[in-house]
Amino acid sequence: MITRVFAAPRELVFKMWTEPQHVVRWWGPRGFTTTIREMDVRPGGVWRYVMHGPNGVDYDNRIRYREVAANERLVYDHDSDIDDDPRGFHVVTEFRARGEQTEVVMRMRFASVAARDEAVKYAGDGASSTFDRLGELLGDLEVEFVLTRTFAAPRELVYRALTEAERLAQWWGPKHFEMQSRRLDLRPGGHYHYCMRAPDGGELFGKFTYVEIDPPTRLVFTNAFADAEGNTVRPPFEDDWPHEILHTITLTEQDGKTTVMLRGVPHNATPAQRATFLAGHESMDGGYSSSFAELARHLAAG
Repeated sequence: MITRVFAAPRELVFKMWTEPQHVVRWWGPRGFTTTIREMDVRPGGVWRYVMHGPNGVDYDNRIRYREVAANERLVYDHDSDIDDDPRGFHVVTEFRARGEQTEVVMRMRFASVAARDEAVKYAGDGASSTFDRLGELLGDLEVEFVLTRTFAAPRELVYRALTEAERLAQWWGPKHFEMQSRRLDLRPGGHYHYCMRAPDGGELFGKFTYVEIDPPTRLVFTNAFADAEGNTVRPPFEDDWPHEILHTITLTEQDGKTTVMLRGVPHNATPAQRATFLAGHESMDGGYSSSFAELARHLAAG
């Protein structure tokens, strides 16, 4: 049994647990990422996903829902997508309102004491860090910046515009600035180093550090200011702006059009930096909207 109290209302915690766009942001131990193959949260529904370990190993998982009571209770069987899996286990997760907080109680029942002890030995710390990640995500939602735009272009083309250096240079960055791509290494842990040249000739450098790449549906990276050599530097502002912003971009296509959702949260930030980020949402909306307008023009040109 695992019990944890989260500083968020029960409806929000349940939503983070059952909607795929949120689940992929926290499910799994720290250092792991998750790719969802299908997710149907209803009695008789199935959730299949692959957990990617930091050692490069992939782990298949399957959850088969028995009971779903919105905002209250989930009951399911969890295995490695193998029928009669000896390591499979039964789960009952309850969501209990505690004022503006939520107590989550997860009970797991195994086929044997040995199976339980093995799970505790290899996954006990992982379960704790998974819940830590959920708590961090719920905290991030308080200051999260979200922008959604729909483009008249197929998803594959939009994804290329987000990940190819020659295309990024044509739309990313502030209006009236000239963008120059210096280096792009599109892989987890790789970087995109670029220069933004102002009309007066001044230069600002920036850097993406890629965290997750799942073409053509999802891209996760941190964005920071940099120097000419690509080293991370402090923001060139007087206020307490975060040194890094974690961006999560998702792309969905319908009827030949692509909807891009951009989410941004401060990464490794102090409380003062988080507050400054929240206060800057309006100016961020103007900046990103300007860049997305340039992206729309770029896509229209092919």
